Amino acid sequence: MSDNPYMSALNGGGPTMTEEFDGKASYLDQEKNILASASSTERMRSSLSSKYCTMSVDEVVSQLDTDLKSGLSNLQDVSHRRSIHGLNELDSEDEESLLWKFLETFYSDPMIMLLIGSAVISFLMGNIDDAVSITAAIVIVVTVGFVQEYRSEKSLEALNKLVPEMAHLTRNHATETVLASHLVPGDLVHFSVGDRIPADVRLTEAVHLTIDESNLTGETKPSKKSADIVKSPNTSVNERSNIAFMGTLVREGHGSGIVIATAKDTAFGSVFDMMEAIEKPKTPLQKSMDKLGGQLSMFSFVVIGVIGLIGIFQGRSWLDVFQVSVSLAVAAIPEGLPIIVTVTLALGVLRMAKQKAIVKRLPSVETLGSVNVICSDKTGTLTQNHMTVNKVWTTDMKSNPITFENVQSAYSVHPKVITDVSNDVKILLNVGCLCNNSRFSVEKEKFQGNPTDIAIIEALSNFGLYDIRDNVARVNELPFSSSRKYMAVSCGSGSAVETYAKGATEKILSLCKSYYNKNGEIVKLTPDVIKSINESVSSFSNEGLRVLAFAKSSKPFDGEPKDLIFCGLMGMNDPPRPQIKTSIQSLTRGGVHVIMITGDSEQTALNIAQQTSIPTGPNCVLTGDKLDSMNEIELADAIQNVTVFARTSPEHKLKIVKALQMRGDIVAMTGDGVNDAPALKLADIGIAMGLNGTDVAKEAADMVLTDDDFSTILHAIKEGKGIFNNIQSFLTFQLSTSVAALSLIALATLFNLPNPLNAMQILWINIIMDGPPAQSLGVEPVDGEVMNKPPRKRNDNVLTMKVIKRVLQSALFVIVGTMYVYVREMGDSITRRDTTMTFTCFVLFDMFNALSCRSANKSVFELGFSNKMFNYAVGGSLLGQLCAIYVPFFQEIFQTEALSLGDLIYLLTISSSVWIADETRKYIVNKRGGLISPGYSSFV
Repeated sequence: MSDNPYMSALNGGGPTMTEEFDGKASYLDQEKNILASASSTERMRSSLSSKYCTMSVDEVVSQLDTDLKSGLSNLQDVSHRRSIHGLNELDSEDEESLLWKFLETFYSDPMIMLLIGSAVISFLMGNIDDAVSITAAIVIVVTVGFVQEYRSEKSLEALNKLVPEMAHLTRNHATETVLASHLVPGDLVHFSVGDRIPADVRLTEAVHLTIDESNLTGETKPSKKSADIVKSPNTSVNERSNIAFMGTLVREGHGSGIVIATAKDTAFGSVFDMMEAIEKPKTPLQKSMDKLGGQLSMFSFVVIGVIGLIGIFQGRSWLDVFQVSVSLAVAAIPEGLPIIVTVTLALGVLRMAKQKAIVKRLPSVETLGSVNVICSDKTGTLTQNHMTVNKVWTTDMKSNPITFENVQSAYSVHPKVITDVSNDVKILLNVGCLCNNSRFSVEKEKFQGNPTDIAIIEALSNFGLYDIRDNVARVNELPFSSSRKYMAVSCGSGSAVETYAKGATEKILSLCKSYYNKNGEIVKLTPDVIKSINESVSSFSNEGLRVLAFAKSSKPFDGEPKDLIFCGLMGMNDPPRPQIKTSIQSLTRGGVHVIMITGDSEQTALNIAQQTSIPTGPNCVLTGDKLDSMNEIELADAIQNVTVFARTSPEHKLKIVKALQMRGDIVAMTGDGVNDAPALKLADIGIAMGLNGTDVAKEAADMVLTDDDFSTILHAIKEGKGIFNNIQSFLTFQLSTSVAALSLIALATLFNLPNPLNAMQILWINIIMDGPPAQSLGVEPVDGEVMNKPPRKRNDNVLTMKVIKRVLQSALFVIVGTMYVYVREMGDSITRRDTTMTFTCFVLFDMFNALSCRSANKSVFELGFSNKMFNYAVGGSLLGQLCAIYVPFFQEIFQTEALSLGDLIYLLTISSSVWIADETRKYIVNKRGGLISPGYSSFV
């Protein structure tokens, strides 16, 4: 009987299929259970491909009981395998209905629950206007939040798009195209240029096969594949050269292989599982608003209790006491607050879009202002993702290479040109031009191909030279390979065929016996010259440059070139983006810790860090090998001083995010590949690249940079900090107005006085409190000084002690001023004039209070009239108040009468006290901090 679990289960003389698999799990079942129990950060490294890549083709065939020519032959065996492993699809197991998800949002937020209670009580007491307005606020806020959350869950669906629909399959000696979802482990599949790999496949044949794995590994260079054994099982995903991973794209050649994993057992599947397991953390703002909801609830209950006790002591009926208490409690809740928060965040999204940052989740806008750690990719984010030549060196230059600080493209309008070019430099550049496979695309108006080749061609214009390849015929080519470490071509015609080579310095030097001097003469290589060459290579490498050596021969080559003449060196790199240094310096001053994550060597990473002003010092670099040896707790302890992670793979990002969050950091993480998606989802702010990022990364992220530029993050963080300041500003305004209105009614109740404001007047005040004046505070222009302030902590309240003091100060002036006018005007009975004076006084207090709430620190004289929406909102509110006083129709509605000019001046004088008091406070605070501007100081 066969040892293979599939065959033994099907063998008539052995146990039945049920008995076999009840008593003992199959080999692949065991593998599947191991993967299921593995920690999420190790899933990619310990996937089935890590085991099968170390096996020979014959061992894989034997292990999976298949055939290299005919594939799987027994259809019952295929059905059984599918029953174990399921369809080759990445489907979420538990799908909740949209309706249930929508309903869940109503009871998941304390503020929403509080508003629902307020709406129900208002309706039962006959306050239909309040009930309708509160209900509208709830529906708007919940709907917006649900839509945002629903869109963010599309990341899992984006993964499924990478699973190809069809596959070329051989079964039972027949080859046909079938649905990829029907594949099972052991199937024999084939693929060629343009095909997506349908499952994780152990290659059995690879003919000039290269596969684009950038959506999985983040590496932009296609991976060369072979069927040879990989010796170490601990290799990273991008080093498993005999495995083709599901969802990756065949760029060149063709191949065949045996399916070793399907669906969630694949490398993509492990990403899918991690995405499902990760629950997006609540933003600091959401946590703060939850706390505020609890605090307002407590405040409401205290109000009900205190006013209820007062009413009972006064001998009022229980029903009257209950109605008054509940009315006051409802009035204490600023039901417009959730709407204003939503509108403010939405406007912030629009402003960020203009800065080339697309924010997908509204709460994430404000979270940006709380970020204190940014983990950034190097290539394309900190750098330009465009290789350029920085140094050119020939042997006679000694230690003085030609250096370019800013190398322009060959198609720049005004390229920097060196006119005095020696013969050896011309020979070097000529070799670089002819030993080159890049091509100019007329359609895209730029060179395409290997970034190194493109950099060499673009450097020609800096020497007044041009691409001559169209005029020279190529006779032979020896392509670059990782084992050969160089490339060579023969060009020319007839007897005038020459050889040109470029590659690693040590390899090129081993093929050379002479070199060109500055006059273009051939001179024999000596130990001293070789030493000079190696010293220059070390110098270039220490500067973080990639070094290429160039050589030529006057003869064609057959097999491998010999007796080459050394021409010189080129040092090139991917330069930092122009504004990156200033951006990182600004972030560092603002208390944001910038960490670079790269697959480059330590030295290259450190050089880029120094060029971009990322702080470096002792223990600032941590490599991927050391990272693998640490658990998350150890990493959280060691990460304090780390600013550079070198030699890392994309799967390390998830571990880094977890370690930082364990320390209490609010983390922003950049990424572009599929394998980055779990880290992007787990991070407080996931930032995907819009130009080079995969759809999966964009869907998992909270923000997408349309220009892939790190400096855009700076603008987004500045906007986020400004938004939080604005949220505190309108919160101060709303709560101070609410407390003042509440206190007026409470005082009138306490002293058995008639109500100073009627129902319509209170409604108008609520409209002002929750309407345009409050909303206009949410769009106050961002103060440039916010970037000098440290990020707020994860658990900080939105209702800080500083805000509470401002609320109480403003409310006190409104209460005292309005009560003074009310008591002074009141005679034996309450007249329309009395309520009109009190009503107008309160509204004017509100306007001056809104003026002072524009900024917590800056004077109105410094802010000027920069907020146009605020100007229109206050102007409209004042015009509305004048209509309520002087238009007969509105006089009947609000029970008011016309006031004299003297009355208005008197009320303006009284109500301005709240603004004058706040301006005085700002002046005193700023004077202590030395922040008084000349204009403000002279005014005061």
